Amino acid sequence: MTLEFSDRIRHVPPSFLREIFQVLADERIISFAGGLPNPDLFPTEAFARAAHAALTEDARGALQYGSTDGIPELRAVIADSYKQKDGIDVDPEHILITNGSQQGLDLLGKVLINAGDTVAVESPTYLAAIQALSLYRPTFAGVPLREDGLDTEALRTTLERNKVTLLYTIPNFQNPTGLTYSNDVRERVVHILDGTGTLLVEDDPYGEIRFAGVRRKPFATYTDDVVLLGSFSKIVAPGLRLGWIVTRNQALYEQLHVAKQAADLHTSTLVQHIIYRYYRDNDAQAHIEVIARHYKTQKEAMTEALDKHIGATLTYTDPEGGMFLWATLPDNIDTARLFPLAVEEGVAFVPGESFYSGAGPKNTMRLNYTNATPEKIDEGVRRLARALARYHS
Repeated sequence: MTLEFSDRIRHVPPSFLREIFQVLADERIISFAGGLPNPDLFPTEAFARAAHAALTEDARGALQYGSTDGIPELRAVIADSYKQKDGIDVDPEHILITNGSQQGLDLLGKVLINAGDTVAVESPTYLAAIQALSLYRPTFAGVPLREDGLDTEALRTTLERNKVTLLYTIPNFQNPTGLTYSNDVRERVVHILDGTGTLLVEDDPYGEIRFAGVRRKPFATYTDDVVLLGSFSKIVAPGLRLGWIVTRNQALYEQLHVAKQAADLHTSTLVQHIIYRYYRDNDAQAHIEVIARHYKTQKEAMTEALDKHIGATLTYTDPEGGMFLWATLPDNIDTARLFPLAVEEGVAFVPGESFYSGAGPKNTMRLNYTNATPEKIDEGVRRLARALARYHS
């Protein structure tokens, strides 16, 4: 049977990472491509105890249908974290538990975006955000990034030329670049958006994993007109598929609630009960600090290997946390053409043009350092250097 697919799905670009999944699954490949946390750092024993506690203390509740917004105990944990770490008062009633922050993006698209609306994104930006929001057929407006965050003059020009529905940002250890916005840029972004009707979205899956520098202020420090997206994927484990949305706008919250009900009724009650008990019974912050120390070592292994094996022909960002750095090669190198040579040599990365909502430079790449040992990182970069030598031959 031949099916006629919707215009909506036909306009969604495929994910580069999903397209090459079989390549990345080959154990002979050292992958710097996926955004994978280090599985050696998953708190498996503590999580097993939390699962046991959930099923012995309240199996009836943990295994039953739940409320759309999530269990109150977990929402209180999230609200308390914002208060303790950033001094932000978040009412648990303003928190909606989601299936990862990716669902948060989808819900925002459903509720806010009509076909043809303009959505502003960082340039480059998280490729799965482009994919999620593309379902709602917006026009994307890319705003360049600078070393200290979004180019605020370019943002001002974008807003003058377009009626922008929302601005999507990842201000901490940005995916794909690893860059972090300064507090000054954050404040300027809020000031520029004031009165425009553009909703500011702050996606912060990596912000807890800081291993250098000082913590920056969330946008919510400067404005109530912001939606916060968060996730347990990077600070506990991605297999939980557990995230959240925070909005103080009651009308928006209610519409997100309806969209969530229509999508899946609610996020897994069992997983919520388990993660709540994990936080209740363990020092979760100490575990995050362990993650950060390991990632610092792995990041340093990558920058040292890039300097040693490739040298000055490649420049890169030097993130203060998170999982990625952004590498730039000479203008005459197309990393999409370099990619198959790299795979033949036994290493993978993501070509940088995948992270642009429109045309992007072809000489960039995203490198993930969290899912390989320092020894494998060194060998992987050595293989990348061999691929570059072949590219020039």
